[in-house]
Amino acid sequence: MFSVAANFSLFTIHFSFKNTNFAADMGILYIVPTPVGNMEDMTLRAIRVLKEADVVLAEDTRTSGILLKHFGIQQHLLSHHKFNEHGTSASVIERLQAGQTVALVSDAGTPGISDPGFFLVREAVRAGIEVQTLPGATAFVPALVSSGLPCDRFCFEGFLPQKKGRQTKIRSLADESRTMVFYESPYRVLKTLQQFSEEFGAERQCSVCREISKIHEESVRGTLAEVTAHFTEHEPRGEFVIIVAGKTEEKEEKNKKDKE
Repeated sequence: MFSVAANFSLFTIHFSFKNTNFAADMGILYIVPTPVGNMEDMTLRAIRVLKEADVVLAEDTRTSGILLKHFGIQQHLLSHHKFNEHGTSASVIERLQAGQTVALVSDAGTPGISDPGFFLVREAVRAGIEVQTLPGATAFVPALVSSGLPCDRFCFEGFLPQKKGRQTKIRSLADESRTMVFYESPYRVLKTLQQFSEEFGAERQCSVCREISKIHEESVRGTLAEVTAHFTEHEPRGEFVIIVAGKTEEKEEKNKKDKE
């Protein structure tokens, strides 16, 4: 038993040594989640990485500047958003290949989840650069878990198309059996709920969460008809996560009521 443990320790040391050599050749791209509301959701590791990075790429340098100042981080910020990422990614890859450490942040949450990030990560992976994504804040996870709907299997749809293809996309999800997760703005949330009622049925269960991790955080649960009525009476404000039960769950709930 002792010899097995000793061999395992030697393997671990050797593996770590090889990784260290690899990191020394080129820099590391860190994907750093930032709070979606409460500043206390920032992790200690995220603060350290941002302090140690040679450069921080930000979706909005003004927004990220406030965050960095709050945690006493004085780091060089560069703009990196969906309108310029195809043009800036090449220079970022050059920095990484030269051995610099680069951290990517979005305005809130985890970069790449309905925010810029995918393109740069793909280019870094293609260039053989190490990418490390830190665990951290994202709006849909707490909204999903607290919804009361099944979260062992779910599909994340993010933002629906604003115009072209919107109705077609919603209709294509009518028979989806997994719990569905959507992001929506306060200006379209009522329209979205009404469209869901039309395509999924007004009795489909849902949970609508707004202002996750902020002072006015709120979850409204019920049927699509009930939640639509609520936001018809109360003006939608803040950023929204809509959780909708899958078709299988809807059938199970109906069977339970029929038996009762």
